[in-house]
Amino acid sequence: MSQVKLILVESVHRLGEVGDLVSVRPGFARNYLLPQGKAILATESRVAELEHHKRIVADKVAREMKDLQAVKKKIEGLKIEIGARAGEEGKLFGSVTAAQIAEQLALQGLTVDRRRIESDPIKSVGEHDVPIKLHRDVVATLSLHVVAEGGEPAPPTEEEATPDEEESSD
Repeated sequence: MSQVKLILVESVHRLGEVGDLVSVRPGFARNYLLPQGKAILATESRVAELEHHKRIVADKVAREMKDLQAVKKKIEGLKIEIGARAGEEGKLFGSVTAAQIAEQLALQGLTVDRRRIESDPIKSVGEHDVPIKLHRDVVATLSLHVVAEGGEPAPPTEEEATPDEEESSD
């Protein structure tokens, strides 16, 4: 029994995805795939055109991935600080949202859609690692430092308190 070679124009369940070169029985091609517009006959010129198109798309994807890797390195090299009002225990009165993080990245010259920032709203003071999904295969981790702003200042550490005591004893 002979087979007919087709190029799929639409994804067909259990057969293939768009752009796949498939071999099917003549009746399936003649009665279903071709009349429904789900496939076209695979002539030599169409196969060559398909291969050329696939190479162009692969080159474009490779360039985009290279650019995204560069953006990932920039993001991972940054340390962003955001001030927010906080209580004595370090809990924020509000939260730091993805929109605020995206705004801070924009000030650094990096445009990132807030929906790509995969973090729940941050509700405490301190260091946080924020994942940013640039592509399904490229995820950057931003180092974010949330500091208390306004309210009561934090008590000084021993290192900060020691020089003051020395000056007052003289």
